[in-house]
Amino acid sequence: MRDISKYQGIIPAFYACYDDEGAISPERVEELTRYMVRKGVKGLYVGGSSGECIYQSVSERKLVLEHVVKAAEGKLTIIAHVGCNNTADSMELAAHAQSLGVDAIASIPPIYFHLPEYAIAEYWNDISSAAPDTDFVIYNIPQLAGVALTMPLFHEMLKNPRVVAVKNSSMPVQDIQMFKMDGGEGFVVFNGPDEQLVSGLAMGADGGIGGTYGVMPELYIKIMELVEAGDIPKARDIQNAVDGIIYKMCSCRGNLYAVMKEILNIREGLKLGSVRKPMPGLVDSDMPCVKECADMIGEAIEKYR
Repeated sequence: MRDISKYQGIIPAFYACYDDEGAISPERVEELTRYMVRKGVKGLYVGGSSGECIYQSVSERKLVLEHVVKAAEGKLTIIAHVGCNNTADSMELAAHAQSLGVDAIASIPPIYFHLPEYAIAEYWNDISSAAPDTDFVIYNIPQLAGVALTMPLFHEMLKNPRVVAVKNSSMPVQDIQMFKMDGGEGFVVFNGPDEQLVSGLAMGADGGIGGTYGVMPELYIKIMELVEAGDIPKARDIQNAVDGIIYKMCSCRGNLYAVMKEILNIREGLKLGSVRKPMPGLVDSDMPCVKECADMIGEAIEKYR
């Protein structure tokens, strides 16, 4: 029987950490990692959408993961997203991640070209073969990847014994139910859409991986505690507060990740840099909105602590 306890909990998607010139900052990577440890999260999902992976080189992504693992000091579950838009680079990142002792690797499907499902399965299995002693997590995010994890493709991937989980970021919570049912005993499904964590957990998700978790981890940890305790009404109240914050953060002109990094600067003194072009950074007119979001987070944490 597989031990899935290391995957059961709140796992923030790690933010890209740049210096003032826009280069990866190992020091800031370690500072953000230590902040996550202090907040009591279960683990970190490194190198995914929130990590701006598609705008970083292979060497940059290796550097980030190395310093996350160093600063985590074995206190967190580490899932390394290693997907690139070609198999060779993805396999290189997978092998590197295994060499660092991460708990799992993950990958989106190849993007841009619409490949047949047997080619997507081969891509994922090739990546997994480069890290033969490491769990593999399928990342299903059709709204960005342009391709969905269908049940036939899922069943094909279950033939690989290293495939232990799906990070499900599709919007229908029914998908979580289907992957849990067909994945079998010990198979893990993570809720992806932050706005519906309560629904995902209620439908059977083992935990959550989310891009906004890092800016308000206290609220997501509380949601999961309440759902596990059976207090769905209070969990829903916090979810509604969280969703209001997310909608407000998305109303800025600057990219959501730029907004959240500035909130972490305001609330926690963490300087993580901006976002990498072509994503838009903050403009001066965003600052009142960013400060309002920071206040909303503080008020919600105080209210629901």
